[in-house]
Amino acid sequence: MSVDENVLLLQSKVNLVQFEKPILIANINQTKQNKSSVKNNVRPVESGDDVDECERQSCDDVLNRILPPKEWEKDGKTFRQCLSHKPATGIHVKKLSEKFDIYLREYNAKEVGICPIKQELYGQCFNELIRQVTLNCTERGYMLIQIRDEIQMTIDAYKELYESVLANGIRKLLWREHKKSDLSTKVEQLISENENLEIELAEINLMTEKLEQDAAEQRNAAIKHQTEEIASLKKSNQLIKVQLESIISPKRV
Repeated sequence: MSVDENVLLLQSKVNLVQFEKPILIANINQTKQNKSSVKNNVRPVESGDDVDECERQSCDDVLNRILPPKEWEKDGKTFRQCLSHKPATGIHVKKLSEKFDIYLREYNAKEVGICPIKQELYGQCFNELIRQVTLNCTERGYMLIQIRDEIQMTIDAYKELYESVLANGIRKLLWREHKKSDLSTKVEQLISENENLEIELAEINLMTEKLEQDAAEQRNAAIKHQTEEIASLKKSNQLIKVQLESIISPKRV
């Protein structure tokens, strides 16, 4: 299973944030009747009650900003589930820490480096801590939500920058691979041409050696023929000289 599939499975099965029990949402007619009955039963409230109601509504708004209420349909009925208003105790915090460690091991979160699974679990855990702080102090919870959103914006910006750099790196890698392929093809062509030229050079060398050998044989034959011819001429010249001497010698006598 890939990391993305593990994250989706984690989001669907694991939730470290504490929710209320699901409630059935009334239909439109019932909602209108409830609103009219509320208007008919309007009564003035004391100042203290008004302050408490405003504080509770403000706390609900902050809780809804942490995570919006879940809504789903089942058997033709619509259900809603909001964040829990129950304050956390030391036991709850301890159980949260234990669950957090268990899920890290169960979903094979990386101990070092960037890990979407670990990021999801830390995000859920941080939302639960914001919920607990909000129940004690709404202003602190609101501030923590702003901090969380700002951190998420920074992370998203880094992700976008990383994806942009990664895409640029992939483009350069593909260009280099294409260039490498072209260079490899060119190298193969040059090697083939070199082999053909070496074969042609070898043939030329053989032809040159044969021509040199033929020329040497012809030269040797010509020298031999000239030598024999010179020797024959010398011999003939010697005979003629002897004959001339034999002719000239008696006359002198």
